[in-house]
Amino acid sequence: MSVFGKLFGGGGKGGKGPSPQEAIQKLRETEEMLAKKQEFLEQKINAELITAKKNGTKNKRAALQALKRKKRYEKQLAQIDGTLSTIEFQREALENANTNTEVLKNMGFAAKAMKTAHENMDIDKVDDLMQDITEQQELAQEISDAISRPVGFGEECDEDELLAELEELEQEELDKNLLEIGGTEDVSLPSVPSNPLPKKPAAQKKREEEDEDDMEELKAWAM
Repeated sequence: MSVFGKLFGGGGKGGKGPSPQEAIQKLRETEEMLAKKQEFLEQKINAELITAKKNGTKNKRAALQALKRKKRYEKQLAQIDGTLSTIEFQREALENANTNTEVLKNMGFAAKAMKTAHENMDIDKVDDLMQDITEQQELAQEISDAISRPVGFGEECDEDELLAELEELEQEELDKNLLEIGGTEDVSLPSVPSNPLPKKPAAQKKREEEDEDDMEELKAWAM
C-alpha cells in the first residue's frame, strides 16, 4: 500500500480511492494535529530555555542538558513547519483540482443540454426564418409609412397661394372691425350755411391792397 493509501485509509488493489472531499478533510485534520504539536513543542522550548537560564551559574550540567533538549525540540518544530507547508500546498492543489472537476462536470452538463436544445434546429431553417422575419418587418414599416402619409387625393396646394389667401382674410376681418368701430360712434357734422358770406369792409380791403403794393416794392428793391 502506498504512503497516500495509508494516509487516507485506502484499501488494497482494486479498492476504491478516496473522493477529493474526503482527502481534503483528512488533510485538514492532519494540519490541525500538527498545529497542536507545534504549540506543544513551543511550550517545551520555552520551558527548557527557562531551565537553562535558571541553572546557568548554579548547575552547568543541567543547563547544558536543557539546551540540548531545546535544540531537539526546535529541530522537531522545524520539521513540522516543513510538513505543514507541504500538506497545505497539497490541500490547496487538491481543492483546485476538485473545483476544476466540478467546473468541467457542470460545463459538460451544460454542453449536453445545449446539444439537446439544438437537436431539432437546422441552421438553414434558422437563416430562412430570420430572413422571413426581416422581410415582414420591412413590409410592416412600409405599410406604416403609407398609412401615416397625408393623402391629398391628387390635389396639391401652393403654400404661397395659401398665405396670400390668409392675408386677404385677415385684411377683410380688420376692415370689418374698423367699420364696426366707426358705426358705433355718432358724430354730428356741422350743416352747410345757406346765407352768403359777408363781404369784407372797404377799409380792410384797401389796407390789404396797400400791403400788397408794399410787398411788390420790397421785392423790386431787393432785386
